[in-house]
Formats: sequence, C-alpha cells, structure tokens
Amino acid sequence: MRLLKALHSLGTPESFTPEDLERQRKSQEALGSMAASMSGLVWEQFPLDDMNAAWMRLEREHKSRRVILYCHGGGYTSGGLGFSKVLASKLTRATGMDVLAFDYRLAPEHPYPAAIEDGLRAWDYLMRLGFGARDVILAGDSAGGNLALVLCLKLRLDGRMLPGAILLMSPWTDMTMTSQSLTERAAIDPALTPEYIRAVREAYAGGLDPAQPGLSPLFADFRGFPPTLIQVGTHEILYSDSEQLAERMKAQGIDCRLEVWENMWHDFQMYPSKSASSAMQNIAHFLLETL
Repeated sequence: MRLLKALHSLGTPESFTPEDLERQRKSQEALGSMAASMSGLVWEQFPLDDMNAAWMRLEREHKSRRVILYCHGGGYTSGGLGFSKVLASKLTRATGMDVLAFDYRLAPEHPYPAAIEDGLRAWDYLMRLGFGARDVILAGDSAGGNLALVLCLKLRLDGRMLPGAILLMSPWTDMTMTSQSLTERAAIDPALTPEYIRAVREAYAGGLDPAQPGLSPLFADFRGFPPTLIQVGTHEILYSDSEQLAERMKAQGIDCRLEVWENMWHDFQMYPSKSASSAMQNIAHFLLETL
C-alpha cells in the first residue's frame, strides 16, 4: 500500500517542487511500463503532430470498427505513455478494441486548458482516420476521467457529434475540494491525500474558479451525453466525485451506471487483483449492451 501513495502523492503544496515532479513522472513511467502485461498485444508509438501517441492492439490481425480513446490519470501533472500502458493493455484485452493513448501536455508547465486542446487533437486524428464519433469510446481514470468528461463537453459546445459511450474509473470530477469523502475517507484511502489533490489542482487550475465545468465537470449540463459507466472504490477520497456525478447525470436523463467496489482504492483497476479483472469484464459487458 505504501507503493500506491508513493505512486500518486507528491506531498503538500509547499513541497511541490520540480524535483518532486520529475521524480514522480519518471517512477510512474517506469512502473507503468513494467506493470503492463503485454502478452498477445502490440504497442505502437508514433508522433501525432508534436504530441506523442500510441496504439494498443491485439497481436493477431483483426478489424475493429470501434476504438477507445484513453485519457491517462496523474493529476494533470504526471503520467505519460508508459503509465498509460497498464490500463490501455487491460482495456484492449477485455474489449478486443484498439486503444489510442496520447501524451497530453502536463501542468504546471502547461496548465488548463492545454490537456483539453491535446485531447481534441487526438479526437480529430481519429476522425481523420475515418472513425465516426459514435464509433469512439472515451475512457479515462482519475484526472483522465475529468479530461474525458470535459472533452465531451467541449465537443458538444462546438456543435460536434459525441462519442458512443464514456468509461470512467475513479474520476476526479470536483476541484472545489468540498466533497464529503475528501475528509471522511482520508484515513482509509491508501493512494491519495487531500494535500495531493490540492497541490495538483493549483498546478493545473491556478487562480481560476474551480467550480467552472471545464475544471469541475460535476457541475456541468450533461444533456445529450452518451451512456456512461462509472467505477469507484469505497476506500477513496474521490468517492463523492463519482457518487454525485452519477446522481446528476441520472437526474438529467442520462444512461449512467455507477459501480461501487467494496474495499477498493483509487484506480484499483490498474493492479493485478480479482476485483480489477472483474471490473474490466464489466466494462466489456457494458459496451456490448450499450453500443
């Protein structure tokens, strides 16, 4: 469990130094690459304009008419293609779909809205390849879940077609830091701390109003959104982010399914456990039912 906190948490905002950040980024990349099970899979990196991206595919030849656009987590301050390999490999193995991961720019060097701009570039790349919007599934974990939601909001704002479905794993949806679970579950969360959440929020959002939907999609208008699956563990400080999101989406008539996993922590799907495997199977079943 110490590894979980080391993997995610940088410490207090006062100790959020460039050295801390570089150390975390390197450790996540290395651990991500080592932890990803690549048997039967192919990982193809390529430049997408001036951004790095990669395809995760099944090794055997196949035609996939649908694709997953995966937004990695890391508090908008860390994570990358190496870190993306863990969940990208699991998503491909569970669904049989190709997964596109992209190396969006990170804060504090590139604060909001740089990540959204890069997400749009990845989306446009898929459109240029000939995928229809409804053929794309937006997926994200933690801050990547935030990015997936905000990307969908941006597409709707621009009058564009929306994806066929959204997959969210422990999404960070509320940057106001007012949620009940942020304090009530801090003692049982083995991965995240409120101090870490505050530090990465400041790095990404700076002095902007954290309640605006571009930062806290929890407070957005979700009308017209596609079917959405949310998975969250009981032992995480971002539990309320998922619970309240599901309530708001359902109240607005969205087909939203919330799965609460007992005794599980933030981003538990990344780890080699029975619960993680079952969660991936549920994702595959959800897509079969809704697409």
